[in-house]
Amino acid sequence: MSTHPYDALSPDLVLAAVESTGRLSDMRMLALNSYENRVYQVGIEDSAPIIAKFYRPQRWSDAQILEEHAFSLELVDAGISVIAPMCNPDGTTLNEFEGFRFALFERRGGYPPELDNLDNMLVLGRTLGRIHAVGKASSFHHRQSLSLNRMLSENRVYLLEHFLPPGLQTAYDTLTADLESRCQPIFEEIVAEDLIRVHGDCHVGNILWRDDVAHFVDLDDCCSAPAIQDLWMFLNGEHHERQLQLSELVEGYEEFSDFDPRQLRWVELLRTLRLVNYAGWLARRWEDPAFPRSFPWFNTERYWADHILELREQLAALDEAPLQLL
Repeated sequence: MSTHPYDALSPDLVLAAVESTGRLSDMRMLALNSYENRVYQVGIEDSAPIIAKFYRPQRWSDAQILEEHAFSLELVDAGISVIAPMCNPDGTTLNEFEGFRFALFERRGGYPPELDNLDNMLVLGRTLGRIHAVGKASSFHHRQSLSLNRMLSENRVYLLEHFLPPGLQTAYDTLTADLESRCQPIFEEIVAEDLIRVHGDCHVGNILWRDDVAHFVDLDDCCSAPAIQDLWMFLNGEHHERQLQLSELVEGYEEFSDFDPRQLRWVELLRTLRLVNYAGWLARRWEDPAFPRSFPWFNTERYWADHILELREQLAALDEAPLQLL
């Protein structure tokens, strides 16, 4: 019977880990929606509940996690609403208990922002402009950089070798090879000067909206990438709708940070990388029991047929004229 590292992460261990930091639990615990890591709300005696995040074993090095924490705290010091890890009395943020590394966070309420509200897009743009102004002030030394090879090339090979149904392998192989060939020259337009410290996984699920303020959470995927990496996922709908959203985003963004319009050409490249990387992520995590339970539609004939259709549409999108700043 196969085992997974998280099999040892029992409720008793979670509570003991939290109490090892000097906090007394009231024994109440709630598992939160998280797949890559394990995240729990833990009640604390005579205090507000806190959030305990247990990092997936063997995913990040200590140096990479600490660089994430340092970036979060740097953003908080700049007055930006980011949910940063709580510091221990000695100033450390990364804890270890019985082989698990974990960090603690304040609980913060909120809901995803409504992207069809252009005023919200303006606020998001302002906040991201401030985040990137801080991001440009220094560089990551241990975190990953945006990579076509890691996100597209390696994943397509892995999926072909381990997951694609035999009847769809040829279609997927040919299509993803065409995508790789089409994306390569666009990716080569990105130079070292374009890479800044960014959130990296900037979608509505990682934002808590409250009182017209965007509170950013979960910098687990922070990386070195172009600024557009944190902007493009907020653009949705028909072309004219995305054009209006972009205008509001960039208007707010440029109050705090310059935006290079040549990066708009990279939006469909980044969407392509994300589509293939997402399928590869699910596949590489399929032995974790939480994934088949949470994503029962993955790895079915219907899923792969729809995925191939989506990638064919994406291949056409790479040849369309990019959005323009008005």
